[in-house]
Amino acid sequence: MTDLERAQAYFGGDLFATQAAGIRIEQAEPGRAVCVMAVARHHKNALGNVMGGAIFTLADYAFAVASNFDQTPTVSLSSSITFLTVPKGETLRAEATCVRAGRTTCLYQIQVTDGEGRLCAHVTANGYIVG
Repeated sequence: MTDLERAQAYFGGDLFATQAAGIRIEQAEPGRAVCVMAVARHHKNALGNVMGGAIFTLADYAFAVASNFDQTPTVSLSSSITFLTVPKGETLRAEATCVRAGRTTCLYQIQVTDGEGRLCAHVTANGYIVG
């Protein structure tokens, strides 16, 4: 089984992200992950734009995969999202990267890009390393 298959199997139990939001893992390694979400009608708000909560869910899931895959369990302490532009296209992509991992806490950055490759949101996430 490849690392990607192992990550998909392990995190497949996160039903909100995988089933309700339709997010899939494209890449996974300790400290880094790429997740993709096809934009559907239920992701949009009254203005017809992707809801901020859908964008945040994608980023949060990418953080979860990057900070937990083949590592000591980590939970989120805090996250901050900056929305930069209205996403265009049919997909969103989140890439989470570890900035620093200490003994008990970690810091990740997550870049969310749209179907045209434009940066539409930036997230910083602090995690607590449980183990």
